[in-house]
Amino acid sequence: MIRKAVANVEEALEGVKDGMTLMLGGFGLSGIPENSISELVRLNIKNLTCISNNAGVDDFGLGLLLHKKQIDKMVSSYVGENAEFERQMLSGELEVELIPQGTLAARCQAAQQGFPAIYTPAGYGTEVAEGKETREFDGKMHVLEEAFKADFSLVKAWKGDKAGNLIFKGTARNFNPLMCGAAKVTVVEVEELVEPGELDPNQIHIPGIFVQRIFEGKNYEKRIEKRTVRER
Repeated sequence: MIRKAVANVEEALEGVKDGMTLMLGGFGLSGIPENSISELVRLNIKNLTCISNNAGVDDFGLGLLLHKKQIDKMVSSYVGENAEFERQMLSGELEVELIPQGTLAARCQAAQQGFPAIYTPAGYGTEVAEGKETREFDGKMHVLEEAFKADFSLVKAWKGDKAGNLIFKGTARNFNPLMCGAAKVTVVEVEELVEPGELDPNQIHIPGIFVQRIFEGKNYEKRIEKRTVRER
């Protein structure tokens, strides 16, 4: 059994350098790799291109990297609740590539599965398709979108074993599974790390073949972006 476990986040992020392209799982604040993002802030890694559905909020998630001007380019689907993201984009300080959400997911999955590109009808006839190859299938036009090319995928899972097998929980099973194996190196942080054989094979979402490094994270805040409750 090949063991993928490393001692801590410092060891997990060895080799991350200025100017790299990173994929980061999560949707809003759900399932974001909190420990890995905090380590990027501590290391002051700069000139990053980050591929993520959105950029967290002003004081949490990728918002921490934006605040320190560590990100040069965001490849995202949603600007959302991050005022600093919006400010940097509108001022020209931050390069932003906005992508339809389904296309973002499909380009992650294409990279994961080894496909160089996919065709999608999303964005045809809009700015999204400018300069890209288009082709008709069954009477409908499609846009060629290339698979992402990233140096590291930073992923958050609920539980994993030391061979890299993963289980995600609830809505944190968002972009995280699609980014496993979609970069040269996949780093996974989990809330609970167990020995191989302790996970029920029928519950595993991602097998360890897609993971290079895994570690048990600490002090998860698990913030809720917008709390909605019903009246009593």
